[in-house]
Amino acid sequence: MNKPLRLAAIAATCALTATVVYGAGAATAGQSTANSTREPYNIGLLTKDIDTYYGTTLDADGVYQASPDSQYAKDLARVDAAAKRQIDKAARAAQHHGHRGKKPAVVFDIDDTLLLSLDYEKKNNYGYNGTTWAAYVDKADRPEVFGSPELVRYATKKGVAVFYNSGLSEAQRAAAVENLKKVGADVNLDAGHMFLKDAANPPAYLRDCAAPGAWKCTTVQFKAGTRKHIESLGYDIVANFGDQYSDLEGGYADRTYKLPNPTYYVA
Repeated sequence: MNKPLRLAAIAATCALTATVVYGAGAATAGQSTANSTREPYNIGLLTKDIDTYYGTTLDADGVYQASPDSQYAKDLARVDAAAKRQIDKAARAAQHHGHRGKKPAVVFDIDDTLLLSLDYEKKNNYGYNGTTWAAYVDKADRPEVFGSPELVRYATKKGVAVFYNSGLSEAQRAAAVENLKKVGADVNLDAGHMFLKDAANPPAYLRDCAAPGAWKCTTVQFKAGTRKHIESLGYDIVANFGDQYSDLEGGYADRTYKLPNPTYYVA
């Protein structure tokens, strides 16, 4: 995952300490932007607000964890409740009369949608370094985003296919699979259901923006193009989950679900 806009966008997250509601709907709903005409929100105070929002604590192993009683957890629970209603609706439609002639499916981003990166963010002062990030991912020891692995299992139980659409690289596939298994998202972790960024050998369906060794896809092009490919396989994506607006934009999903993430922004 590339995170080039962390510090430029972090001030925009101050709204999270007010009344921002995350959930289904347009990908731009609730999104705030930087305003250069006023003094920006103080970054030191913002990091304190982020800690409060997550209920951040340092556990006995020296890992920063989010609290299950935090506002973050409560916001996630509201997203999950709405998503379950959408999954139930799609499952009933498929059972009774088919869903537009296609099989219902859900698509999940991975980083901070299924696997929480709070410990990395906190210890790196909300900065990003490709080498340290790769090492962190390779540890395959991130905790779950509250409720998300359970939502994966819920969709499967209802007969809704699960796919993953992540900016993690092909080199990180084994670690991602191992970590997802650890948190209980052990569903469809094969290459036919988990789509990662393969800059060296991009798939043909991304030919408009990627060629071997020449990756030019934006996040939206990559993720929307992958969803289009999934639907071409005979699926209707009834719900698309991500912590970034770029995970959700570009179409090819009946509903989008924005999970909270006040620590970085990916265009």
